[in-house]
Amino acid sequence: MFIEMIKPVVVQHGYLAVFCIVAMESAGIPLPGETALVLAAMFAGATGLIDIKIVIALAAAGAILGDNVGFWAGRRFGLPLLLNHGAKLGLTDDRIKLGQYLFDNHGAKIVFFGRFIALLRIFAAFLAGANRYRWGQFLFYNATGGVIWAIVFGLGGYAFGDAFERVAGPLGKITLGLVVIGIFVGWWLIHTQEKKLIARAVAANPGPLRGRKDGVSKRVKVEF
Repeated sequence: MFIEMIKPVVVQHGYLAVFCIVAMESAGIPLPGETALVLAAMFAGATGLIDIKIVIALAAAGAILGDNVGFWAGRRFGLPLLLNHGAKLGLTDDRIKLGQYLFDNHGAKIVFFGRFIALLRIFAAFLAGANRYRWGQFLFYNATGGVIWAIVFGLGGYAFGDAFERVAGPLGKITLGLVVIGIFVGWWLIHTQEKKLIARAVAANPGPLRGRKDGVSKRVKVEF
C-alpha cells in the first residue's frame, strides 16, 4: 500500500522526496521514510537517473535533521505536558523522574536502535527530548544511527532491488515484534522493581521538576 503511494512521488521528485519524507517521519509524522529510501535506491540502481551516494547522504541528513526537530519539540513541549497532565495517567513526578533515569542509563540504545525500528523511528527523538536526555549524546547516537541506517538500506535497495524490499519488510515486522516483547518484559521488570528504581531515580535527580532553568518554565505551561 505505502509502496504504491510513495513510488510516483519518489520517481518524480527524487532527492527532494527522500529528504523530506525521511525528515518528516523522523520529526514524528507517521510517513514511510524507510520505504522512500529503499525505493529511491532501487530507482538509482535500475535507471542511473539519480546518484545513490546523494540518495544516501540526503536520507542521512533528513534523518538527523528530523530527529533533532523531534528532540527539541519533546524538550519544549514534552515535559511540560507530562507535568501538567501526567497525573491523569498516573504519571507522578517521581515516575517522570524514573523515565528520565531510565533514559539516562539506556538512552543511547533507544536512540541508536530506534532508527532501525518503524514505531521507535517516529517517537524516539521526541521521547529523548521529553525525558531531558543530554543533547550532545543524543546527537552522537542519532547521527551514527542515521548514517548507518541510510547506508544499509540505501545500498541494500541499490544492490538487491526488489529482493531487498521483500526481505526488509518481514524483517522489520519481526524486529518490531521482538521490540514489543522487549517492552512488555521491561514494563514487567520495572513494575515489579518500581519502588527501588524510583528511589534511585529520585536520588539521581533530587528536588522539584518545576521551576528549573533547564528549559522548563516556572509555570510549566504550554501554549498552543
